[in-house]
Amino acid sequence: MSKLGNLGARLHRGEVSYDFIGHRKIWYGISILITITAIVGLAVRGLNMGIDFQGGAVFTTPKTSVSVSQAVEYAEEASGHEAVVQKLGNDTLRIQIAGMDTQESDKIQAALAKDFKVDREDINTDLVGPSWGEQIANKAWQGLAIFMVLVVIYLAIAFEWRMAIAALVALIHDITITVGIYALVGFEVTPGTVIGLLTILGYSLYDTVVVFDSLKEQTKDITKQTRFTYSDIANRSINSTLVRSINTTVVALLPVAGLLFIGGGFLGAGTLNDISLSLFVGLAAGAYSSIFIATPLVADLKEREPQLKQLRKRVLAKRAQAAADDEEYTEPRGVEADGDEVEDAAAAVVGPRVQTASRSRGRGRPSGKRR
Repeated sequence: MSKLGNLGARLHRGEVSYDFIGHRKIWYGISILITITAIVGLAVRGLNMGIDFQGGAVFTTPKTSVSVSQAVEYAEEASGHEAVVQKLGNDTLRIQIAGMDTQESDKIQAALAKDFKVDREDINTDLVGPSWGEQIANKAWQGLAIFMVLVVIYLAIAFEWRMAIAALVALIHDITITVGIYALVGFEVTPGTVIGLLTILGYSLYDTVVVFDSLKEQTKDITKQTRFTYSDIANRSINSTLVRSINTTVVALLPVAGLLFIGGGFLGAGTLNDISLSLFVGLAAGAYSSIFIATPLVADLKEREPQLKQLRKRVLAKRAQAAADDEEYTEPRGVEADGDEVEDAAAAVVGPRVQTASRSRGRGRPSGKRR
């Protein structure tokens, strides 16, 4: 742990760094590949929407020795629809049947009571109409859209519109990956899933805003110097906040992993899966996008500005001049310029080469006035 703390301090001071911005095309490619996979999974398999979104009924049985597989068979035979059965902690069963007409609930309840050999009144029934489910789904999408708009407005005011666009792209990236994994895994989408999505978007924005705040502070007077380009400073901002982002993400993932793998998987509390999966995937995707997507995209957008274009040319020209004059010049760690940019910078160094004065010149010669 002490080594990790020392590494974080060295990253913050700029003593060591990794070139995130220079390898941005690799990160873009990885993100595009993952996003396409998520979209294909969503298009092929679709989302397993819960009864809260498409209507249906939930039947809760009293304590029973009937297995989950047998209960699924009973429920599907009685309703003619696909059923989802979960075993609760007190040996009761929760039978969920989506897409059915609520008028059929009495007949299904009677059939289940006969199969489970219990009184009909002992089976609790909760109904959700199709129109109510559709209204819930529309409200969820409206809430997500309003959240996105407010985020863009806030970031545009607090920082600038380019950072707002980069953050929006990162958020869409996180949502697409999370929804695509839901489609591939087949977990049920419930209101808890929507809550999880909104929560992970907040975490993703937190990591992104931390980097953006550092970047904004370090680029206040960037055009008044000729040592660093905007991409150089963006890279320093990522490295200086890298360990903080990793620590906050790991700390947030540990309890969520407990809910998903221990609570939902090992202990069989399936009702935890809907929110824990969205949190787990979203937190990991949010940490990735804040480092590998949002900040590199800001650097790309900013360096399209005329002033920063000129600054980049001047910085690269100065580095080329320093190399041509055999001066001792050290490039910022973790910064690489494209080959074409180096050639353009070298071509910008015009005029005769000025030979630097030798440090040994004049050594051994008498000083002072000639007598």
